[in-house]
This record gives sequence, structure tokens and C-alpha cells, in this order.
Amino acid sequence: MKKLHFVGSRVVKTGVAIFITALICQWLNWPAVFAVITAIVTIEPTVSDSIKKGLVRFPASAIGSAYAVLFISLFGNSPLTYTLAAMFTIVTCFRLKLYAGLLVATLTAVAMIEVIHSNYFISFLIRLGTTSIGLIVSTLVNMFILPPDYTKNISNSIQRMAYQTGIAIEEVFSTILEGNSNEENEKNRKVDQLDDAIHQAETLVRFQKEEAKFHPLVGKEKSEFQHMQKQLVNLKLIHYHVDNLINTPLTSLSWTNDERAIILYSVKELAEGLKDARHYKADKHAQHLRQLTEIFWEDNEEITRGNQNHPTSFPPELIILYELVSIYNQVDRYYAIK
Repeated sequence: MKKLHFVGSRVVKTGVAIFITALICQWLNWPAVFAVITAIVTIEPTVSDSIKKGLVRFPASAIGSAYAVLFISLFGNSPLTYTLAAMFTIVTCFRLKLYAGLLVATLTAVAMIEVIHSNYFISFLIRLGTTSIGLIVSTLVNMFILPPDYTKNISNSIQRMAYQTGIAIEEVFSTILEGNSNEENEKNRKVDQLDDAIHQAETLVRFQKEEAKFHPLVGKEKSEFQHMQKQLVNLKLIHYHVDNLINTPLTSLSWTNDERAIILYSVKELAEGLKDARHYKADKHAQHLRQLTEIFWEDNEEITRGNQNHPTSFPPELIILYELVSIYNQVDRYYAIK
């Protein structure tokens, strides 16, 4: 099982698809190379993608085969034939928006030139047949052999993102409250990495949703997948609030040393809860949130009394506390949605 995991299910499926495709072509006494090329590129992350792109690659391959037959009948096996077949295939596929089939169509066009010697129409039909074999075999292999399951990858990705989010929160507030400007670049780099990780997780979720059309999740697996989707939404919102802090000018903070200590300790506890679920305690979390809320409303009262330092905008203290309280609420939801 470990060896299979090391090799990768997609590699295994590609190998199986190639073998079956080549075997069928051998039985039919058809050249296997075109079918094998099609089988290789048709193994997609999901069965749905294999079918969708297969429906594009078949007419694209037909176009490439047609141009190969046309130009070899006009110019024979010559450099001009290769050039025109490739160029016309690319342009036609592009104009018809057959983007997913452009590569396999072009490869088919130039590879056919070497093997066509006579019976051009029969050769064209055989190419369509081999392309069909490659598409059908690879799609069936993708559907029934080691069907894609991204739930474990999504779960691991969310755990890593939660840990990275905790680190990012610590560094952002350390920069704001303690003035560690030397951490500025590192802070931005980690927030950018978190953004990339969120996009990757969203891609995996999309793959799993597409796969569910053919291999539906049921019972506990379905509930866990829905739970992971909600957690991903919470992490995205946390990232949004952290990004707000990074992109908002925050200077001249008027908090007392005691208030700074309370906020920094609350941030530390919040970050530890994200980095390790065992550290999260709902009652302790609520206590820190109450302390932050009290400071927030104290600062808010200063505004209502007419703070002249910030007559037309919210003071930085209020912005920081608002974002921090919002992050606290999202962390509560992150752990409360099971």
C-alpha cells in the first residue's frame, strides 16, 4: 500500500490505460501510438474532466488527422507537410475554441505523416478509431480503477492552513504592537503562502465535487466533506481580516501597557488554538473575547465623545480590535461547526 501511495494513483491509472489501449490496438492490428497518446492526456484529476475534455479532444484529433491526410496527399512526406499540418491544426482548433484538444491534435497531425503511405481515407478512419479507443479506455480506467478521492488531501490541507494562519496572525500582531519591522517581509511572505494554499484547497474541493457526480459521498464521508468546506470558508474569512490589517496604515497606538499585554496574550492564545486544536478551549476563548470586546467598546466611547485625533476616520486602535474580534468569532465558528 505504501508503494502504491509513493507511485501515485494517477501514474498507476495511466499505465493501466496505456496497456489496455495498446492491447486493443494490437488485436485490431491498428497502430497504437495515436491511441496511447490520447490515453495519456485523457487521464484527468476527475472523471468529469476526462469526459468533458475527451469530448473536445475527439473532434480536435479528427481535425489534425484530416489536415495530415490533406497535406500529405498534396506535398508527400516533406518538411512543408509537417509545417502546414501543424499550423493549420493549431489555428483551426484555436478558432473553434478546442483548447483542451490542441496538443493531442497537433501531435496526431505530425505523427500521422510518417505512417501514411496509401489509402488516405482508410488511414483517416483508423486514426479516429484509435483516438476513440484511447479516450474511452482512459475514461473508464479513471472511473473504475482507483477512483479519485480528495477528501484526505483536503483535510490535511485545512490542518496545514490553520497552522499557517496561526503563525501569520502572531507575526502580523507582533509587527503592529511591538514594532518588529524586521519581520515585515516574512509576514507578507507567509500571508501570500496562505493565500496560495487556500486557492489550492479550493481546487481540491472543486475536484471532489466533480467526482461526486460519479462516486457520491454518503453518510459520514459526506458530512465530513461538508464540514471541511465550512472550515475552508472560515479560514478564508480569517485570511481576509488578516489581510485588512496588513493593508491598513496603523500608527500612533494609544493603548496602555496593560491593554497591549492583554491583546498580545489574546493573540497568542488565538494563534495556539489554530495551530493545535487541542489547545482550543471554548470557555477560555470566550474569556479572551470578552476582554477584547471591553477594550473595543472603551475605544469606541472615545470616538462618540468626539476624539479630535481622528475626526473623519476610525482610529487604528478600533480597526485592530474590530479585525481581531472578527478573527476570534471566525475561529469559534471553525471549531463549532462539527
